[in-house]
Amino acid sequence: MTDPSPESERGSAVLSRVRQAAAEEGFTLCGVTAAIPSPGFDDLVRWIELGYAAGMDFFERRREAYRHPDRVLAGVKSIVVLAAPYPAAGSPGIGSGQGRVARYAWNGDDYHDVIHAKLKRICTAVERLPGPGFGAAKLNAGGDAERPIRARGVVDTAPLMEREIAQLAGLGWRGKNTLLLHPTLGSYFFLACLLVDVELPIDRPFETFHCGSCRACLDACPTTAFPQPGVLDASRCISYLTIEHRGPIPVEHRAAIGEWVFGCDVCQEVCPWNRKPTRKEVEREWPLETLRLRELFSLSDDVFRDRFRNTPLWRARRRGLLRNAAIVLGNQRDLLAEPALVAALEDEDPVVRGAVAWGLGCLATPSARGALRDRSDVECDPVVRAELELAMQPDRALTNQGSSGLSVNEPT
Repeated sequence: MTDPSPESERGSAVLSRVRQAAAEEGFTLCGVTAAIPSPGFDDLVRWIELGYAAGMDFFERRREAYRHPDRVLAGVKSIVVLAAPYPAAGSPGIGSGQGRVARYAWNGDDYHDVIHAKLKRICTAVERLPGPGFGAAKLNAGGDAERPIRARGVVDTAPLMEREIAQLAGLGWRGKNTLLLHPTLGSYFFLACLLVDVELPIDRPFETFHCGSCRACLDACPTTAFPQPGVLDASRCISYLTIEHRGPIPVEHRAAIGEWVFGCDVCQEVCPWNRKPTRKEVEREWPLETLRLRELFSLSDDVFRDRFRNTPLWRARRRGLLRNAAIVLGNQRDLLAEPALVAALEDEDPVVRGAVAWGLGCLATPSARGALRDRSDVECDPVVRAELELAMQPDRALTNQGSSGLSVNEPT
């Protein structure tokens, strides 16, 4: 029987240490795949060229970097994919004046900061190998086994197709809503990748598809953001519109946003693989499970920044959160929000003023209409003036779909 090579011994030792460190850091899934050219690269290019990336122009800028993981870590040979769960509890009840927040943000921590810290500690543990179990004689004879290990941990900010890589690593299959689905965890988890320049023992790819004929996620999407199963048009996605999009939200999608002030979980909530989660959770209140929307408009810039700076919600910035809040309050016909919205007609940001005008138009009270007329007399921004004109239409309270044909473009 042939003794294992130093390289193979080293790979096994590295993987053992990674699995141990990942478990200590709270990751619940761990799979390994070889670092190979992306099989889905051509699909990504088509997706970009069809305009489905919307305003996320970083996809186009880094297009070639997605072709192979070595653009993220030169010389990478293996990728360890890790999963960290986030709340899978039932959706909270929403009262008037409150907005819904996507589950991944409920705990209030920016997951990038949390997971990056975990990955950094795992990288440190890996880079300290070889340790006990690697004798000097084996290392001296081992060639590649002699050099230090290089590792890099990433979580959804590097040009890496994490879900495709996770499937290759055996963690699940890509659902019709494009998310990775695991047989017991569903889709309520973050993915993170650890790239190493060592060949590790790899896992079998997840080769079966368990969505069958189910169309729950496709049919439930409020904005019909899936042109076909497994393809997302980000320009219609509520998560994109309320988080990544920087300008006015297209009029035709505002009513469909409903009560979502940050992100959206609809396509996950209706998925059968999430409706019966097998993991047990302790019932608790999460700090950002919902947002009280009226008070947001009274916060100074400094207070606003202090409250949200280190949370996921800061991704939308003040402009995005107030824009979204005004739309949700309008959708709810929340009459108690009228004073806050009227005051916000004076906001320095035109995107906020435009959304506030739309929200007041939904309320359609005589006092709201009067405030809109007063603002129209002094408003100089042409996009906001168009919003004010739409908001003052006589049938505004009944037609919440932007049927006037107004096209609100993002200001330059």
